[in-house]
Amino acid sequence: MERKQTAVLVAGSWGTALARVLADNGHDVRLWTRNPEQVEEINLHRTNARYLPNAELPTGIRAMTGLNEVLASAELVLFVAPSSAMREVARAAAPYLEPEALVVHATKGFETDTLKRMSTVLAEELGRDEDNVVCLSGPSHAEEVIIRHPTTVVVASGNPTCAEAVQDFFMNEAYFRVYTNPDVIGVETSGAVKNIIALGAGLSDGLGFGDNAKAALITRGLAEIARLGAAMGANPLTFAGLAGIGDLIATCTSRHSRNWRAGSLLAQGLPVEEVLKRIGMVVEGIRTTKFAHELAARYGVEMPITEQLYAVLFEGKTPESAVGDLMGRVRTHEIEEIAAASREKWLK
Repeated sequence: MERKQTAVLVAGSWGTALARVLADNGHDVRLWTRNPEQVEEINLHRTNARYLPNAELPTGIRAMTGLNEVLASAELVLFVAPSSAMREVARAAAPYLEPEALVVHATKGFETDTLKRMSTVLAEELGRDEDNVVCLSGPSHAEEVIIRHPTTVVVASGNPTCAEAVQDFFMNEAYFRVYTNPDVIGVETSGAVKNIIALGAGLSDGLGFGDNAKAALITRGLAEIARLGAAMGANPLTFAGLAGIGDLIATCTSRHSRNWRAGSLLAQGLPVEEVLKRIGMVVEGIRTTKFAHELAARYGVEMPITEQLYAVLFEGKTPESAVGDLMGRVRTHEIEEIAAASREKWLK
């Protein structure tokens, strides 16, 4: 594989793990952070201990604080900033971006004020056609990718040439397999909303419920994701793939999931502020619950799990009361409501 210059913004857990994939594939990787101490740690000690303890980074990764240095001659630029900071980071990067550089993001969430997807935010700030922005998503914990455990993801773009070019950058035969998908809306919506369901899974486990409850939560959570995604224009089949059910299973069942851990702490009666303090990193599911609640109202979509988690997070409802209200909902059919979302999509 030809060695190429790549840039990763920022040096959190997922950005660092994906930087390893690019370095393992023979590319030069410049990893951006605002923190000079983190730069020194990565470059001198080959570690990023706050985000990925005990992981040793390859020499192909070099950390820097200057965006002009990081982005100079970069043929691929990967944005992995938190959703709340994506616009700020993209705006700062825009003057230094090469016109022909591939633009990719691997952030799962919506923008705080506008509820826009990350590809839309990047397109606006970078002056790019949104079809040329690629989203990388799927069941992929940074803690496993950094130690080269087998992982399979999706890259989504309205431009198949861009998607395939990004696929070539990231895919390797050792541990990282990449599929392409044209449904950006479905992939981004799945990646964002599954974090809400993972909060619910952690809360369920924290309350001492068993596998029956978690299986129901995952399955009904997928129905909520599919209903919202279809209303936003996604292909319902996307939710049966890696970015949908695959990512949902990984996030709802893994000890690596910050969202699961946050839900488990909520079940102990801790306030949101204390939960975030204990996790010590961004928990996208908490913010996304608020945004998805607003999107459900905007699109007229029923999302009962999201509604109850919103009440727990922002209205002081107890987890026990939320579970009781979910179980006591009016009886309904399972298949017909999912099929209706598919029919609405394809009959337009």
